[in-house]
Amino acid sequence: MLAISQYREAIIDYLHEKIRVKEPANLYEPMVYILEQGGKRLRPVLVLMATEIFDCDYRKALDAALAIEIFHNFSLVHDDIMDDAPIRRGKETVHEKWDINTGILSGDAMLINAYQLFESYEGETFKELSKLFTKTAIEVCEGQQYDIDFETLDNVSIEDYLKMIEYKTAVLVGASLQMGAIVAGTSNECKEAIYQYGRLLGIAFQLQDDYLDAFGDPETFGKQPGGDIIENKKTFLYLKTLELAGISEALQLEHLYSISPVDNSGKIEAVKALFESSGAAELTRNEIEIYTEKAFKILEQIDMPEDKKEPLRNFGQMLMERQV
Repeated sequence: MLAISQYREAIIDYLHEKIRVKEPANLYEPMVYILEQGGKRLRPVLVLMATEIFDCDYRKALDAALAIEIFHNFSLVHDDIMDDAPIRRGKETVHEKWDINTGILSGDAMLINAYQLFESYEGETFKELSKLFTKTAIEVCEGQQYDIDFETLDNVSIEDYLKMIEYKTAVLVGASLQMGAIVAGTSNECKEAIYQYGRLLGIAFQLQDDYLDAFGDPETFGKQPGGDIIENKKTFLYLKTLELAGISEALQLEHLYSISPVDNSGKIEAVKALFESSGAAELTRNEIEIYTEKAFKILEQIDMPEDKKEPLRNFGQMLMERQV
């Protein structure tokens, strides 16, 4: 097994080999721009890691891993357009640096390019990878639609929210691990178990992302601080605050989520204070730990040597403690 940093480096090297600017430049430059910005490379690392955990050379999974990375970044380009987000990973978003039409078209090309990468696989492996990728891609779109719908719904339940983040984020984490298992040709039981491990870890990851959006250090988090608050997104923090707060505090929070001031700094600080005073911030941190522990329990059930499980366990622990 390689270190996470080595898997990440392998992905970056392969990305530079496969993705280059060509004509028309205005189509491909935005693709290279978003893909070279960095990011955690979480999902492709998981593809490679799972491949080696199941005793297969990780290099056989490079195309699948890159497909996942390109798809993830495609979704970010389009999400940023829908959210009118000015910053991604500390830099201008694609639609801000170019324009909305360029962002849409380059994103579309990225999605097609992701599908092309599966053409290097044959037979049952190609069929399984393509089927999983298509299922996951449509679920991510469904999750994004739920997220959009929640902006105009008065009543969103915690259950609804968890379903949304499962589809929007967690299924892609699960699919990343399962793709590695597919390339390695392991048993169906192992493929399903490692998918569930990733799905649960993905929920924890998104809850952590929501928490860091409000309380993370903008210097390390790489996004506009309080972006979810500015956009009035009904996150776990928001929904838990409504559930736990007194009537006057809940009404105050609902009012803050009904306004869009020119200067959002006061709104952000007021909302964060309610998140903390209600106990929702602490409960969100607890929920992150709960889902991480659920993932670890699934990991214990997978039929593989304990030393093979350790990298995945360490990876999950690292995600729970991350600040970026």
